[in-house]
Amino acid sequence: MPEIHQPEPLVEVLTALREGVMGVSETVISTVDGLLVAADVDAVHAESIAALSAATHSLAHRMAHEAGGTGLRDVTTRSADRHVVVLAINDRALLTILGDDGLDLIRLQHDIHTTLAHLAKILKGDTPA
Repeated sequence: MPEIHQPEPLVEVLTALREGVMGVSETVISTVDGLLVAADVDAVHAESIAALSAATHSLAHRMAHEAGGTGLRDVTTRSADRHVVVLAINDRALLTILGDDGLDLIRLQHDIHTTLAHLAKILKGDTPA
């Protein structure tokens, strides 16, 4: 599989999240259109996760709107042994966190706002003026 060039500052934030929150196994940053931006993965296909994250976010955004909600914060999917959390970084990018059954959701909720703000700042710097 060819190596994907990824912005190092983004990968550093993803690695810090994995190392700082117990149970985080892999992370992916994608556009809301499903294109891969950066990833810290071992066992999953990052491009597939990026595409599915965009679809998941779009569907959840529509569901929240139809239910009268505003400002979708996150989408969480739990299976018997995995967690998938999709969060909006800004209006153009998503962060997807894959975790095992031991994912420390309390720590993740505590740390995620700082992580999202840091990612948004890095991504804003990549935007042409």
